[in-house]
This record gives sequence, structure tokens and C-alpha cells, in this order.
Amino acid sequence: MIVDQMKLTCYETHIHTPMCGHARGSLGDYAEVARRRNLKGIYVTDHCPMPESYEHQGRIARDRLSEYVEMVVQAGRDWAGRVDVVLGIESDWLPGMEPWLERLHRQADFQYVLGSIHCHLPDYRRLYLTDNALAFQMQYFTHLAQAAETGLFDALAHPDLVKDIHPDQWQVSRLLTHLKTCLDRIASTGVAMELNTGAEKKALAEWRPGVEILKLMNERGIPVVIGSDAHEPEQVAKHLPSALNMLKEIGFATTSYYRGRRRLDVPIADAIASLKQQAVASESMPLRSGPHPEQDRSG
Repeated sequence: MIVDQMKLTCYETHIHTPMCGHARGSLGDYAEVARRRNLKGIYVTDHCPMPESYEHQGRIARDRLSEYVEMVVQAGRDWAGRVDVVLGIESDWLPGMEPWLERLHRQADFQYVLGSIHCHLPDYRRLYLTDNALAFQMQYFTHLAQAAETGLFDALAHPDLVKDIHPDQWQVSRLLTHLKTCLDRIASTGVAMELNTGAEKKALAEWRPGVEILKLMNERGIPVVIGSDAHEPEQVAKHLPSALNMLKEIGFATTSYYRGRRRLDVPIADAIASLKQQAVASESMPLRSGPHPEQDRSG
């Protein structure tokens, strides 16, 4: 079946490459799955290099950033007219990281910068983890709001990732007042938040964020992007139809992607229509589950 690329509207906004050390498959493999699933394109957002004093496993090495950029640019040339392969990056944020990231983001023509607080990794845990689960969760959301306020990021990835640290003590109701304040701060920046559908190997097998937070985002007019956090080709847009339908039910009118660091909105009805020809299982992830026996380093 020949699909008119001009009529497609959906992007996969969050994929990784083997350069991070915990993903597999070539960009051609990812693009081929995107083509089969009637996507307009993919955003390559591998984990950014970090300064010398931070952990380097699971991310692009500092001396290989130019190689990463050229790999994505070349894939864009190879797939031109079939799948739009777009250069992005997933940048870790911690307080004080701003000068490093400002320099990093100037080193290439990144079309999309996804900000992340990887609270499960050693650097963050060493600085902030305590036995007080509620205090740790509140600190995480304070940092999420601060990350948005830096102006460094277009969107915030997997925005309730903190629930994986103390999964048996995760209750949105316990931090609702603080969470609302933090979401108000994020809303005032115009920064989008991600609906991350790649939760199969997380401590809680539910999307990030869960429905309760998505409803709070919608009430505040926070834009939403959808990404699978794909670390292998078959994960590309795996749950996209279900995610779009869920957002529509919550009340979102649009989903977004970025070009030249500027947000572009797509009506959800148009996005759903553009996927109609794809043969992808649209099963939803459970809204709540117990701890998963396997946990990975992705995010």
C-alpha cells in the first residue's frame, strides 16, 4: 500500500540508539518500523554526554557527540521522502547543570531537546535520595519545575519517573498540593510534558505520567508530546493509538512535536485518522500494577 507522506501527522518523539550502550538496532531499523506504522517521522533523542564528574554509562560519550549527530543527519538523508528522521537529544538536568547544557545544545542543530531528571541513576540518588519517600517525591517535582524554568528544554520526559524509586509508597493524593504548585510553575513556562508509553520494564508497569497527573496537566493547558522511549525498533509507536485515544478521553485537543525548537500542534482527531491504516496492536498498559521483576536503566 502506498501512503501519502504529506497526509501523515504522527511522530515518534523519543527513541534511542546503540550509542547510549543500552539500546539496539540501526536508525534504519527504527525508520522502517515507523514507515510500517504510518508515522511521518521519528525524533532521535539519545542520552546526552555529561561532565567528567558524572556517570558516563548509558549515554553518548563526550568525544562521540559529533559522530551521533552525523549518524542522525545521514539517516535523515537516507530516508528523505519516506520517514522524516529528526535530530534531537535527551538532556539530563540537575541543579547547576545549566552552563554545561547551554554549551552542549549549541554544538549541533538540535530540532528538539527533551529534558530528563533520571532520579533512579546514581548521580541523583547520591545527592537526594532519602528514606523519606514523600520528601524525595516532592523534591523530584520541585526539580522538574526548576528544569522547565531554566528555558533549556522543549519538553520534560517521563515526568513522574520518581514513582519507580519507592513504588509501594506512590500515591498521587499524598503530594497533590505540592504537585499542583509544581505543575502551575511548569504551565507558566510553556514547556510541554511527555506521555511516555515505554513502561514494560519499570517498577510500576504504567505509563509516565499516570492518568491522574495527565488530568492535572490538561486542566492547566500544558502541552503533551507522546514518546515510546524506544530502545529497540519494535517499540517505536507501539502504544501510540491507545495513547492518543486516552488523551482524547481526558480532554486534550492536540498533541505536539517540535521543529527548530518551536512547538507544532496536531489535532488529536487528525493524528488518530492518520494512523488508521496501521496494523499495530493498540492494547493499553495497565493503569496500576505491582513491581516488575525486571528493571532497566532506560528512561
